[in-house]
Parts: sequence; C-alpha cells; structure tokens
Amino acid sequence: MDDKGRIIYQTVYESPVGALTLTASEDALTALSFPQERYPEDVERLTKECEVCIPAADKIPRILRETREWLDIYFSGKRPDFTPALAPEGSEFRKMVWEELLKIPYGCIITYGQIAKQVADRKGILRMSAQAVGGAVGHNPIGIIIPCHRVVGTGGNLTGFGGGIRTKEALLKLEAWIWAGFIFRRREQHCKKEPETNEKKTGGSDEFQRDLRNRELL
Repeated sequence: MDDKGRIIYQTVYESPVGALTLTASEDALTALSFPQERYPEDVERLTKECEVCIPAADKIPRILRETREWLDIYFSGKRPDFTPALAPEGSEFRKMVWEELLKIPYGCIITYGQIAKQVADRKGILRMSAQAVGGAVGHNPIGIIIPCHRVVGTGGNLTGFGGGIRTKEALLKLEAWIWAGFIFRRREQHCKKEPETNEKKTGGSDEFQRDLRNRELL
C-alpha cells in the first residue's frame, strides 16, 4: 500500500527515561521511540511520505491516550492490565521475534539464545541464529510495550538496546531487578506472571493481532 498522503499522529511523552515519541495510525500504535534511537532510520521510514499530525492536547487520538495511560501505569511501578493496539511494521521474521518478546512476563528476563530457540520451534527447524534474533530485537519499533529491554545476554549481562544501556538498566530496575556486578539479579526468587490483557483495548494490524490471539497472547 502506498503511504503517500496517509496521516499519522505523533505526540511526546515525558518519562523518567527521557522524552518518548509516540507514533500511531488512526487506531494502532506503530512506534515508541527513545530520545537517542540506535536505528533512527527506522523511525524516519515510518513517517516518509506520510502527513505527520501533532494534535493539540485536547485532540489526541484515542490510541495515543491509551498509550499514555499505559505508560503512566508502567512508570508508577505497576503492571498495566491492558495493551494498546499495536501495529509494528517489519518483515515476517521480525514480527515473529516481536511476538515472542510480547510473551515475556513483566519482571522476567530471557536470553537471545532462548528467543532463538522459541523462534526455531515455531518455524519447525533445528536451530536459529541468536545473532539474527538479536538484529530483529534491536529493530523493535515499539520499545517498552514490546519489551525488548527484558532480553539479556547469556548469564544476565546487559547488551545493546535501542534506547541505550542506561535506559535498559533503568527499566529493569523499575521491574524489580538489581545490578549485581556485571549481571542483573531478581529481588524476588520467581518472576511474576503477566496479567490477562484487556481485549477491549487491543487491536491494530489484523495480521499481527491474529497471530497474537492464535498464540494466546491476548
């Protein structure tokens, strides 16, 4: 589909980790960007040949209001009990990896190798390159909500993150992880189970959301 003339909406959310730029279509969030993105060209591609609308505070589309509400809850140290409609743009492989990221419960971490195994199982192959998975994780367009910050290196060491290592560390600390030398350790022994998502506030890309429902993510 030709994006020329398509209207997208942007607003800035002031967070404890800096000003986050929220980008959305009429009914779904397409990007959540950090002040210093590792791949700024990804964000530029979203707005290319589109009409960017920065609405007044009293005219912000519902999807952006819901995203701001989600972030308010998250940065208060609580688990949001709903997910805004998401429509990340990317290859089928990247979308598959992002779906696996959405499975990571709040307060838990997983390694790139574990994500690679999950993707390999879904594709019905023996193994998948952790490096290829790392590339897909790095290009996640919707930070925090699609929780790529919960992916760490073997042994729990921090690795690259689109919003910067310090931001990744801050997000993990918010979710009750503490820095212990060169790795993160959980304050509590067990991870908390992710709450059920409120389906009334989900939607977005039909294909992406259908895949999520099929895997009992929503």
